[in-house]
Parts: sequence; C-alpha cells; structure tokens
Amino acid sequence: MARKQKFPYLVGSKWTAQQTTWGWRHFQVVNRKNEGRWVFAEMVAACDPTVRFWLNAQQLKDRSLWQAGWQSLQEQNQEDSLEDSFEF
Repeated sequence: MARKQKFPYLVGSKWTAQQTTWGWRHFQVVNRKNEGRWVFAEMVAACDPTVRFWLNAQQLKDRSLWQAGWQSLQEQNQEDSLEDSFEF
C-alpha cells in the first residue's frame, strides 16, 4: 500500500507571511523537495520572481508565521483583532 503524501497540494499554493520576508509578504510555492521525513517548499515572491528561498513546509502550518492565500494588510489586521476578542 502506498504511503500518503505529506502536503499533497503544496505546489501552486499561495501564502502570506505575517512578517515581511525578504522584503515581501506574498509568496507562491513553485517547487517541493522531499528529504527523508521532511518536505521543503520553494517559495517565490509574487511581485519579484528573483526572490526565492526554501523552507520546511511544516512552518506553513504555523499561523503566527504564515496564512494560506494572499491576504491584504487590512484582512490580516481584521483577523488579528477577531482572534484577540475571542481570547479568554
């Protein structure tokens, strides 16, 4: 029986960094690399294709670092304020 692939829809996915990363916030995954039990994603800045870097795909699950899709600063601030209002 074949093993289930981790992060099957990684390539082509779009992400917003919570902090400016290499001068940009919006990135797209253009490649993936499996190395043992680790999966790496090659990220490319949406506005500058010369900005490229690899990161452990597990980091994309950390909402304090990345959000799925391309979010505007206003959308990010709205989500942050909603999350703050629900903290107990």
